[in-house]
Amino acid sequence: MKTYPALEAMGIRNPGQIARFATFMVDNTDILKITYERKQGSMLPESRKYRFPRLKKSILVDSGTRQTDVIFESSAEFRNALTELEKLMIARRSGTEIREMIAQEVRHLEEDVAVRLAYIKSLVERL
Repeated sequence: MKTYPALEAMGIRNPGQIARFATFMVDNTDILKITYERKQGSMLPESRKYRFPRLKKSILVDSGTRQTDVIFESSAEFRNALTELEKLMIARRSGTEIREMIAQEVRHLEEDVAVRLAYIKSLVERL
């Protein structure tokens, strides 16, 4: 069983690299912008936009006069993709995600301190 079938149908092979997403609508088209976490020097795009045309639907407004009105609603593919992305973002904010983020911050801090110590030692050697 695939964990994210809607995202895989869109061509997303590594959902774990998704950092965030945004949605907006332009001219009866839902647009989903996904931003990825990429390593420096990666040739892959940092973000991609996916377009989903809205579905045109006629609804009966007044049954006596048989008057109808046209509305546009989001496609099922768009709604399924949003549901999977929201589940993915919730999973990323879980305890393991936070633990990994803290460990990464500690590593960055250690690197910064090491660089700063090397700089201070070079200043001492100049004296």
